Amino acid sequence: MPQFTRRSALSLFGGLAAGPLLASCGVGGSSPSADGKTVRIAYQKFADSTLLVKDQGTLEKALPGYRIQWTAFDSGASINTAFLGRSLDLAVIGSSPTAQALCPPLAIPYRIIELLNVIGDSEALVARKEITKVADLVGRKVAAPFSSTAHYSLLAALQQAGVDPAKVTIVDLEPQNILAAWQRGDIDAAYVWTPTLSSIQKDGTTLIDSAQLAKAGKPTLTFTVASNEFIDANPQVITEWLKATNAALGQIAKDPGTVADAVARQIGSTREDALAQLKQNIYLDHAQQRAPEYFGSASAPGALADRLRDTAEFLRAQKKVDAVPALETFRSALRVPETA
Repeated sequence: MPQFTRRSALSLFGGLAAGPLLASCGVGGSSPSADGKTVRIAYQKFADSTLLVKDQGTLEKALPGYRIQWTAFDSGASINTAFLGRSLDLAVIGSSPTAQALCPPLAIPYRIIELLNVIGDSEALVARKEITKVADLVGRKVAAPFSSTAHYSLLAALQQAGVDPAKVTIVDLEPQNILAAWQRGDIDAAYVWTPTLSSIQKDGTTLIDSAQLAKAGKPTLTFTVASNEFIDANPQVITEWLKATNAALGQIAKDPGTVADAVARQIGSTREDALAQLKQNIYLDHAQQRAPEYFGSASAPGALADRLRDTAEFLRAQKKVDAVPALETFRSALRVPETA
C-alpha cells in the first residue's frame, strides 16, 4: 500500500492542483468518491487491532459492494492534512492530533467513533546513554513527530521535569527519519513509538514513557475517527467497521498470537516483536469503552471529552492551537461506539 508522510501531505496542499495530486498518490481525490463506494482508510504502522482487520480482509468480505482503500501514514498530522483535503473517510489517529483537529484553525469536521487503545510504554522518550534524566536535555537536540501523541508527551515530560521547552532544540521528524538521525548521531534523544522506539532503545536510555505520564495525569490514546459526511452517508460501513474492530479488540485478549501474526505481516516485524508491542498498550472492547471514564453514554457523557479538552488546553499553552472550544464541542465530536 502507498505510504503518505506529513511532509508530502503539506506539499500537496501548497497549490490548486492538490486534489489531482492526492488522487495520483493513491490517497483519493479532494472530495468523496464519485460512486460513493470507495472507503478510504488511513492506518499507521504500529501494532493495533485494525491491522488484524486489514490483514484478514474483514471489511472487504463484509462489504462486497465497496472498494476498501488502505493507505499508510506516518503521523496524525499528515492524517489531519489529508482530512482537510477531503481525501480520507476513516483513520487511526492519536488523541493529541485529534484534539488539535477539533480546535481552530483546523476545526476538522470528523468524529471519534471508538477508542482503539490507551497508550502505554509503546511510546517513550529515549536518550543517549550518558543522559540519565529529563532535566539533562537542556541544550540538547530532541526529535518527535510534531502534533503527534509523542510530541504532546515530550512537552508533558519536559513540563513535569521543570524544563523550559525553549531551552531544548526540538526537531520535527517522522519515525523513520528519527531512526536515521539517531544512527547518524544527529540527535541526542527522541520521543517516538514502536517499532522505531524498539530500535533506538537498543543503545539508548529510556527516560520516561507514556504509561508513566498517564499515571501523572497526561494520558494519550489512539482513536478511530470518521468524517461527519461519511458517517451520515455510509451507516452500513460504520457498523461493519465497528463489528470488525470490536472483534479484533477482543481477540487481542483471547488469542494474541493470531493478532501478532497479522501485525507482523503488516509491519514487517517478527512475531515476537509484534507480541511485545501488543502488550505495551491497554485495549478495551466497546462495552468497556462506554464506561464513565471514557465515552459514557448519550444521557451520561463520560470523561473522554474532558480529557480531550485538557489536551487542547495544554496544546494552547504550548501555542500549538489558536483557541480551545467549549466542552460541548468535544462532546459533540464523540460518537458512542455501538455494534449491531
